[in-house]
Amino acid sequence: MTTEGNFTSYLQHPVELLQRLIQFDTTNPPGEESACIAFIKGLLSEAGIESTILAKNPERPNLIARLPGQGKAPPLLLYGHVDVVTTENQVWQHPPFEGRIADGFIWGRGALDMKGAVAMMLTAFLRAKAEGHALPGDVVLAIVSDEEAAGNFGAKFLVEQHPEQFEGIRYALGEFGGFTMHIGSQRFYPIMIAEKQVCWLKATVRGPGGHGSMPIRGGAMRKLSELLRKIDSNKLPVHITPVAEQMFTEVASSLGGLTGLVLKQLINPPLTNSLLNLLGERARIFDPLLHNTVSPTILNGSSKINVIPNAVTVELDGRLLPGFQPEDLISELRQIAGREVEFEVINYDPGPAEPDMGLFNLLADTLREIDPGGVPIPLLLSGVTDGRFFSQLGIQTYGFTPMQLPEDFNFTATIHAADERIPVDAVEFGARAITRVLQQFGPQSHQL
Repeated sequence: MTTEGNFTSYLQHPVELLQRLIQFDTTNPPGEESACIAFIKGLLSEAGIESTILAKNPERPNLIARLPGQGKAPPLLLYGHVDVVTTENQVWQHPPFEGRIADGFIWGRGALDMKGAVAMMLTAFLRAKAEGHALPGDVVLAIVSDEEAAGNFGAKFLVEQHPEQFEGIRYALGEFGGFTMHIGSQRFYPIMIAEKQVCWLKATVRGPGGHGSMPIRGGAMRKLSELLRKIDSNKLPVHITPVAEQMFTEVASSLGGLTGLVLKQLINPPLTNSLLNLLGERARIFDPLLHNTVSPTILNGSSKINVIPNAVTVELDGRLLPGFQPEDLISELRQIAGREVEFEVINYDPGPAEPDMGLFNLLADTLREIDPGGVPIPLLLSGVTDGRFFSQLGIQTYGFTPMQLPEDFNFTATIHAADERIPVDAVEFGARAITRVLQQFGPQSHQL
């Protein structure tokens, strides 16, 4: 098995490692992550690190490796996925699977989500081995498939079928967090400590059916249009969770002045929605942290153009705040949709109600050391990650993929989009930060 490159160069230059990872087309579906995983296994082997391949499907493998520590702390998990979303119907400035460096960035699908972070983790893991760091506890590396779909071949499979691989682990570093977010003149580093929960619903409305040549007024299609209008024009109730309260309080305190006052009032429920309406584009980031949400995504009606359906459905991508249950979301939807709409839960991935903050201070101190002008803050993520699966084993994930980003770089708008890219310097920044965490995590970082 070959690493198809110079091991020493990859060790010293994580940018080159990221370029190579991008060159594997792991678009999911179908994924086919096996070649990329084999490359990583070869790289670890060259470094003298044994690894194990675990797979539900040979073309969708997962890799587990472990560096032994001194036993002074529980094992620490680093995990990331190598599958990426499609580039279909996107127009790119540079080929999405070339890994080209241009204008100070590495361009390519997965540069941000999340091969860039995998390159950081791999570099830190390999440096710990090569430099003989006295690790406080074992460090476990998991490189997984299928995160961009349902995780059935990746983290979900590992948690359900191979939980022994993660025995004793309490904390993990995964996606997303530690990247710069500029508000006013201040540079923040949000560290993800909690994420919303997937709660996908199917809503059904019914009415008289018939032949398309005999129009029906006020039928199921009319009812569906009314439902969609109500969802579009009504927010669900405001909820201030402990994580969101801590996040907005710390941001407001750091900013001070009028901006700080406005942001602090976001967690005052009677004012929340009015202030969000004043924040413009920034509200798109904050709004889902303060509400349960649904987004209509899939419509199903008649299977024939000349048949008026007596039932139509819309599938809703629902996301629950920590601590809420599917019945809470359905109850909130009934308040705006009425009693005629039937709701069915089609997928629910629960997560913990409250985070375990035991490792947060170490991660925050690491970022302050590397960038004294930055302010680390806790983050509630509006999306979901593989952390929801590892949480079932009692593992707290911190989104910690540190990146120092230009002020005019829109991180959230660049992920999954055409021209996905990451600053060259940000890759080394992240590798250094994770390397320091591996050297420092210990008993003081795992206090209750």
